[in-house]
Amino acid sequence: MLKQVAEGVLVHQSEILRNNTVVVQGTGGVLLVDPGITNAEMVCLANDLRELGQPVVAGFSTHPDWDHVLWHAELGDAPRYGTARCATFMQDVRSDADWKTSVAEGFPPEIAEEIPLDPFGLITGLRAGTAQIPWDGPEVRIIEHPAHAQGHAALVVEELGVLVAGDMLSDLFVPMLDLDAADPIEDYLAGLRLLEGVVDNVDVVIPGHGSVGRGDQVRARIERDRAYVHALRDARVPVDPRVGQSVEPGWEWVNDIHEGQFHSLARIRGVRDETPG
Repeated sequence: MLKQVAEGVLVHQSEILRNNTVVVQGTGGVLLVDPGITNAEMVCLANDLRELGQPVVAGFSTHPDWDHVLWHAELGDAPRYGTARCATFMQDVRSDADWKTSVAEGFPPEIAEEIPLDPFGLITGLRAGTAQIPWDGPEVRIIEHPAHAQGHAALVVEELGVLVAGDMLSDLFVPMLDLDAADPIEDYLAGLRLLEGVVDNVDVVIPGHGSVGRGDQVRARIERDRAYVHALRDARVPVDPRVGQSVEPGWEWVNDIHEGQFHSLARIRGVRDETPG
């Protein structure tokens, strides 16, 4: 079910991972950001849009994680944009003859059969440095940054006061670093600084997963994520409601994400310390 979170901006939330599909209303239709996750959920989304008389005229994937590059035939054949790096990553994935099998191995097993694969990852890369999504609607700025995943981007709709954060600023998930990057800690902090640079013009933040944040929560989420990343950098256990014993029931596995990152970074530091200078 679509819920309005700001004038001209609606959200459709998936059940299993609480993914937020973002709908921005334009002149002749809507911009659809990160639709998901299952066939039934995307058909429901398409039906809701039809009832509103709002066809999809453009799509955008904030980054190349599997749950952010989905699509369904019921949503139509509008151009689906992403950053150049996001599109290149997905082209590489789809170039493997057995890519469907490889991709499906990363799906939650309980819904693996319910995720459409044919339109998976068909992203049109925008030229590097493109500042806005090309569509007939409110100006949507692209804030590409190195945090979380290559080609990751947040979107800012300043005239509507909305920040679409991709897989950042969640009240549910801890910051998830790109551990394959040369400096995952600094990359994430750089991403947070870029988001912090736009929040003075933002009243609402929509994370990739979890609840919508409003007002003072926007800046508070940046500060909380920065504190978490600083704790990882300093090899300290973070004081954070998303980890430890305070995790929401049924979402204890989010703490496993934290534990995995904590120990992976410890191994990375150990290897670097042992490397001759």
